[in-house]
Amino acid sequence: MNSDLTLKVYGNAGEIYKCFLPESAKKDRSVLNIKKKKDHVLFEIKAKDAVALHAAISSIINLLKIYEKVNKNG
Repeated sequence: MNSDLTLKVYGNAGEIYKCFLPESAKKDRSVLNIKKKKDHVLFEIKAKDAVALHAAISSIINLLKIYEKVNKNG
């Protein structure tokens, strides 16, 4: 089962994009493309199965949590 997911994250697009750029790589079972827009960052995930999709989403969410914590304290 192939899956595609598009996620928009609003905020400081430049900073968010820089933080996530190292994540934009092809994995064995998924591909994550990251695009910086004017007011948001667009994450496009293409996964070969549900487990790979879950892993990609979890990775994004975990990094967003870290980004939010750093920006609240800094």
